[in-house]
Amino acid sequence: MSSNSNPIAELVWTFALMSLFAVGGANSAIPEMHRAAVDVHHWMTDKQFADVFAISQLSPGPNVLIVTLIGYSVAGIGGALAATVAMCGPTALLAYYVSRFLERSKHARWPAIIQAALVPLSIGLMAASGLILARTSDQSWIAALITIIAAALAFATRINPFWLLLAGGVLGFAGVV
Repeated sequence: MSSNSNPIAELVWTFALMSLFAVGGANSAIPEMHRAAVDVHHWMTDKQFADVFAISQLSPGPNVLIVTLIGYSVAGIGGALAATVAMCGPTALLAYYVSRFLERSKHARWPAIIQAALVPLSIGLMAASGLILARTSDQSWIAALITIIAAALAFATRINPFWLLLAGGVLGFAGVV
């Protein structure tokens, strides 16, 4: 845990700034969340971060739940609320004003060009998120091999990801990883 005298202010500043760069949603900011929570502020360990991510993905609700859980681990309920509002507020305001601006420019060609340019950026950020999560949670060569096989199957086939998750859960429950 960081030794800052005001962890809520630190959470707000960290996630408000991060929200403006989360192109593609909260999951695209996972690498930066990991860097901030583990490497910079020392709010949690790699394993705790991987656990928080897993809980946030298993729980019903939006992907931004990971921010809530990080905030909770840093400063309790107040930290959870502050981190969530900081992650959602600036982005919501920016999206509102940008959408109004784009609506006025809907007959111009440049909004479609900008939207098309954001797609590969978002895909790259999501790929970086996957890499960070694999590095934090794959603690053995067997786990890394399972991750690589699951990623290859997800990419190359039309298998429902649920079945890959179920297989990983069964392997984990069986003690393979």
